[in-house]
Amino acid sequence: MKCDQAGSLVDRQTTTCGHMMTRKQTRVTRRAFTAGAASAAFAAPSILRAQVDQTSVRRNISSFRTHAWQDNFDALDKGIIIADTVTRVMQHWTADGEMRIYPTSVPLSDELTKRGYTTVTFKDPEPDWTPTPSMRERDPSLPAYMPPGPDNPLGVRALHLSWTYYRIHGTHDTRKIGRRSSSGCIGLYNEQIIEVFERTPVGTQVRLI
Repeated sequence: MKCDQAGSLVDRQTTTCGHMMTRKQTRVTRRAFTAGAASAAFAAPSILRAQVDQTSVRRNISSFRTHAWQDNFDALDKGIIIADTVTRVMQHWTADGEMRIYPTSVPLSDELTKRGYTTVTFKDPEPDWTPTPSMRERDPSLPAYMPPGPDNPLGVRALHLSWTYYRIHGTHDTRKIGRRSSSGCIGLYNEQIIEVFERTPVGTQVRLI
């Protein structure tokens, strides 16, 4: 009787450990599947994916989809940028048709989100920052002006759009990427806005959707 009880106890312990191992293996398998699926989604032959920290961004990006530039513009011309404010991903085509994809921050709310067609009108290699009147109204503690530097909210590069106050820029706060966190602009990692900046001439076509 004691042996039976002991045997039952051992069996129960073995079964419990087996379940724990199964759950752990399931988590590993699921993690591997997620990583594989993400790689497959980015691996279309015509796409060169920007290298990013997928672990931190995956938690923030709600979903992923790509857009064909032909569905939005008549010609590549100097290049095209499509920023998707729903999936928080930006696609950038150069004039030769090469496309790269970047995770972004997007505006905090629909009220702050401007959608439509615009163009890159100015490239700022050392952006300074002056909060808009509405930003200072919402947060009076904001400084009236911040010079270029590592703590500047516009990061290390900025592309000015034809819309007043709207930019595609870097950010010193990487936690914002993949989130609804801006006051209207599209934000990228600093190292990636440098890449986009170098590949984007003035006159590049832009659409926010």
